[in-house]
Amino acid sequence: MATVIDGKAFAQQLRNDLKEKVAALKSEHRLTPGLAVVLVGEDPASQVYVRNKARQTVEVGMESFEHRLGADTDEKTLLDLIERLNNDDAVHGILVQLPLPAHIDEPKVINAVSHDKDVDGFHLINVGRLNTDGGGVVPCTPLGSLMMLKSQLGDLSGLHAVVLGRSNIVGKPMAALLLQANCTVTVAHSRTRNLDALCRTADILVAAVGRARMVPGDWIKPGATVIDVGINRIEEDGKMRLVGDVDYPSAEAVAGAITPVPGGVGPMTIACLLHNTVQQARRIAGIGED
Repeated sequence: MATVIDGKAFAQQLRNDLKEKVAALKSEHRLTPGLAVVLVGEDPASQVYVRNKARQTVEVGMESFEHRLGADTDEKTLLDLIERLNNDDAVHGILVQLPLPAHIDEPKVINAVSHDKDVDGFHLINVGRLNTDGGGVVPCTPLGSLMMLKSQLGDLSGLHAVVLGRSNIVGKPMAALLLQANCTVTVAHSRTRNLDALCRTADILVAAVGRARMVPGDWIKPGATVIDVGINRIEEDGKMRLVGDVDYPSAEAVAGAITPVPGGVGPMTIACLLHNTVQQARRIAGIGED
């Protein structure tokens, strides 16, 4: 049976560490990191996510600034708000909750956020730095996944990592991080041939395709480490359930270690958002990373 990688416990430890670091920034530098979250519309899942972000931001001692706008908010109003937050010295991180309503140009909004305050790591400057010099802000879900991989495996050098999915939010930045960790990386997607055979060659398998239980246990190399990024809501036995992109029962019997869904990668995403905000607060203040 595989070792279960407990993302909930890992995230709690990261938040505990951040709480100490925030306290030190306050006492030594009179600096309180501030995170602004902008929500446009009333998507129920986004509302829950934003509420959890605000609660955890306050729990670690940071300032939380929430801006909730109606679904009919025009693009200029949103861009004007972002510009005000860019110029607000109390704000060190800005997150615009996605997806945005269809009438708003999402890439335009993402790149309107100052790259220094882009704690999601989606701004083109941060994307470019991740894929060149390894600097800038790293997207939260891939960062959390890498933290757990390193904690579980130590040095990743020479391991073959297969990333299922090529999204800008997870797949591509995950591949870049694994390359920086000296893995040999293959990015697979919907057009990849012999996908099952390819997955069986992976020492590390990262599933981020958004298809419930797409990866069965017989696709997994015995002893491999599996990071399941998928969060899929399905109806089963008359109940709504959260399941990953990996078929957990069959995969657990084969893998060496695996993240569950829920309780795996998900909790690390918000914890890494807070981590990124603290790091950017230090950079903006000229304190440097710890």
